[in-house]
Amino acid sequence: FIQMLHSAKKRDVLQLLRRAPEEMLPFVVEAAVAAQSAASLAALSDFLDFSKEPKSLLEKFLYAAAFSPRPSGELLRLVLDKLDGEQLAPEVQETGIVAVGSLIGKLCQQKLCGLQEVERGAETILRGLRVAKESSKVVIYLLALGNAMLPETIPILLDHAEEGPATVTTVAISALQRFPAQHISSEVKRAMRRIFHEKRKSYEKTCRLAAAEILLDKEPLPMDVINILLAANELEMETATFLLLKVQNTLRADHHPARKIMKDIMGDPRINNYNFFSKAGISSSFSGPLTVTQDLLSTFGLDLLFLEGGFLRKSISDFSLLSHGQRLHAAQVTIEAQGMESMLGENVLEGEEEPELMAGMSAVFFDVQLRPIVFFQGYTDLMAKVLLSSGEPTSVLKGNLLLMDHHQVIPLQSGLQVNIKLQGGLGLDISADMDVSIWEQELKTSINARGSLTIDFQAELDAPFLQATLRSQMEVETSIHFDTMLRFSNSPVLMCLQLREEEVPYR
Repeated sequence: FIQMLHSAKKRDVLQLLRRAPEEMLPFVVEAAVAAQSAASLAALSDFLDFSKEPKSLLEKFLYAAAFSPRPSGELLRLVLDKLDGEQLAPEVQETGIVAVGSLIGKLCQQKLCGLQEVERGAETILRGLRVAKESSKVVIYLLALGNAMLPETIPILLDHAEEGPATVTTVAISALQRFPAQHISSEVKRAMRRIFHEKRKSYEKTCRLAAAEILLDKEPLPMDVINILLAANELEMETATFLLLKVQNTLRADHHPARKIMKDIMGDPRINNYNFFSKAGISSSFSGPLTVTQDLLSTFGLDLLFLEGGFLRKSISDFSLLSHGQRLHAAQVTIEAQGMESMLGENVLEGEEEPELMAGMSAVFFDVQLRPIVFFQGYTDLMAKVLLSSGEPTSVLKGNLLLMDHHQVIPLQSGLQVNIKLQGGLGLDISADMDVSIWEQELKTSINARGSLTIDFQAELDAPFLQATLRSQMEVETSIHFDTMLRFSNSPVLMCLQLREEEVPYR
């Protein structure tokens, strides 16, 4: 379909969009974005009316742009023009800002940071961040900066990390975590130390742990590792357990850049002893390899942070790919529940701000951070969701993405030429659900991910006296279901985790 659109005229693409049946329209929009020809972008510009189209179709268009493997300046200009125009639904505006960040990041990877559109996009995000008053709005602009990964925005992220409320601090630190180690300067590390060791004010435990993670992951200094380990003795049981398991994970991971430093420090019996590493909390952190080949390492990680009373505060499931020093977050899903302490009659620690009752989810796919989803916010909203729950999972991402579109002509020594085309597409359907039962004192979360990948390779030798074509196609389908169930009606808390993977047909 994309190959057909490459050679189509604007009026043909526009006619396709206007005549497509309702259920096929999202697919045509995704393909037109993926084709990225001048004609298809012009047709999309005429067709998409951001004041009239259904939200679902506009979000499809914006996510298709965000996931584009090699976007053009014209695609970014189209997205910015559409966001500038009318009064938009909040969800569409937020998805658009996150998509702009992703497009900026990918254009800069192609050494196109100097484009006028990139400057305009960066200014749009920074202007929005300056005028945003509510934390939920600030969070969206910080997520967009995380997608863009512009080194010049690091001071802005640091400012929000140190001075913002808990939700803003966590997102700003997560955005900093996405930068490569060479951008994590001594100034960034000093700020992370101030947050972890609470030099200026008190910080929520998830913020402190995120700051510690940057200090432990990005070319760590031995002094930082030692200070973090010593501080673990002063932390609450669950936070200390989680932190020490993180350190043990690093020691087990052959590929981890900090492994050697950790190993050297563990040679000191004053640190590597039973007293230190025998914390008996129920929080856990695990990561291990799924696939190991000469060129690729794929890993699965699961972090579970609990409150002292046994309630799940945060869970992160992560599928990553590492190849030749590069890391790609294939999928990372974070489910958070905060403010549950007051519901369970627990006291908030002295000096900590009382967090608002809230549960939500955020996800990163192929290094693109998506707009967060809120399951409920506030006690009234929780009650409404409990009483009026539809039982339907929330859709996180559904659609078709172009992963690669490569065309190359290779001249041979004989004087002939080989024409090579490589295309790869991914169909995704990811949903999540969270169910809180106050009466039965149960919390259930489930993440369902279904995907199909297809790769099409073609090599053509075309000469006056000879014609030869080599073609190969590969298809793979998979689905992963990850469920957690917690029963906190009695002590100790009962927990069940289940990761199900259905059979993978590979053709």
